[in-house]
Amino acid sequence: MNTLVLNLTRFGDLIQTQPVIAALAARGDKTAVLCLENFLPATGLLGGLDAVFALPGSALLTALDHDWPNALAILDALVADIAARFAPERLINLTSSIPARLLAKLLADRLKLPEVAGFCVDEHGFSLDSSPWAAFLQAASSHRGASPFNLCDLFFRAAHLDGAKRPFTLAAPPAALQKDIAAKLRQACPEASGFIALQLGASEDRRRWPVAGFARFAAILHERLGLVPVLLGSGNETNLGDKFAALYPGAHVNCIGQTGFPELAAALLACRMLATNDTGTMHLAAGLGLPVLAFFLATAQPFDTAPYAENILCLEPDLACHPCPFGAPCGLDQTCRQAIRAENAAAWAAGFLETGRWQGPAIPKTRAWITRRDRFGQMTLSSPTGDDASDRAKWLAIQRHFFRQFLDGLPLTPPDGPAPDNPLAASLKDTLGQARLILTLLREQGKLLLSLPRDKAKTKFLATWQRLHALFSGSPNLAALAFLWTEHSHRADTDLHDFLAQAQRFADLVEAMVKIFE
Repeated sequence: MNTLVLNLTRFGDLIQTQPVIAALAARGDKTAVLCLENFLPATGLLGGLDAVFALPGSALLTALDHDWPNALAILDALVADIAARFAPERLINLTSSIPARLLAKLLADRLKLPEVAGFCVDEHGFSLDSSPWAAFLQAASSHRGASPFNLCDLFFRAAHLDGAKRPFTLAAPPAALQKDIAAKLRQACPEASGFIALQLGASEDRRRWPVAGFARFAAILHERLGLVPVLLGSGNETNLGDKFAALYPGAHVNCIGQTGFPELAAALLACRMLATNDTGTMHLAAGLGLPVLAFFLATAQPFDTAPYAENILCLEPDLACHPCPFGAPCGLDQTCRQAIRAENAAAWAAGFLETGRWQGPAIPKTRAWITRRDRFGQMTLSSPTGDDASDRAKWLAIQRHFFRQFLDGLPLTPPDGPAPDNPLAASLKDTLGQARLILTLLREQGKLLLSLPRDKAKTKFLATWQRLHALFSGSPNLAALAFLWTEHSHRADTDLHDFLAQAQRFADLVEAMVKIFE
């Protein structure tokens, strides 16, 4: 089957479609990707592709501003090219934005595809998700800290690929390019015993570990192992390279803004490790098999965006406010950026490079995690410093257990692990207890509506629905359920019997969660 995968997000998200592409190829599909034009060169690093198509985003936006019929002509030409060169029989859309949904609908209609896996719109223009996992993917992307699943696993399930293997091995750049880049690094610093790559930038400044931390980290590794730092990043991050040069006294190689995607991959492969913020470069390095030490600050958290490779070390601040929600101002002067000490991070990096195992001293004010796979083949984390025992980690483990069963429509069984202790337990127990009562009331009101469909009863029913949505929305630990509740309700909005069946399923989930605290 010819399968077209649509991903119109950033470089890192595009790289994270590799497990989906590899699984499709493994089952015999011919696979193509449709991405944004500026990331087209990065698709050369994705293994298993038979064709690549690019959406000319800048040209399309310009045409929409000045000549919308020309914009339609651009889209028409893109669809015609896809039909002529690939003839898709199936479409997987992994981007939940409205433009991506509309494009998926256009492709499905014009190419006469029977269904869209992932995200689309219905015939009336309303959002349509192909599965509960797709709905949860969008919920998780909107509510930081509410998802216990790695993004790659959510991509995988949104693509309806449950049960398949999840390889994350990217295509290496050409051997000649690797040799050329390695020679240039060696020529720049012939005295180096090796190189360590540093990604100083991030998508937001608050998600960026301070340059001073990277400089001190690099100095320790140079003193201990003779490693020379190689600075990587995009052209708009050149100021970070200048700051590093002012703080770091030794020799280094500044490649910021000087590498395309293949050259970036080759530079990584010439290094022994990457130390990085949560970036596309982090995912690229992991897919190439390079050891990675990653810093997760502000809205970034390793439970959902850690690299999809085992034995990666992820460090995050041990603060009650971390991870912070999207769009919320920081009232602590971005304390999280200063929490992770360079001396501790460098000790763990050096320990790995010397022994092949992540080992080092206790890390004050820092949670340490190592990526691994669980018994379902999904990516999870374990802590070498005992952070698994924290209330937050316990709650994430409970969510993984229940949400997997809930989204798959399986019976809800008790988890094996312990429940969180106070005060998190008290807050969760209170919220879930309220949800249990509201769902009981909602189901009774729904039964009444079936027999007596009066306006007053409808008004009370809708008010109760809104109370539950507001309750879930107001809880940072249950916010994803608010989105799922809305999605399930919309699916059943024309059939009250179906709605009540969905409400019962939510009631079962809430009851199962409440019981772990009783």
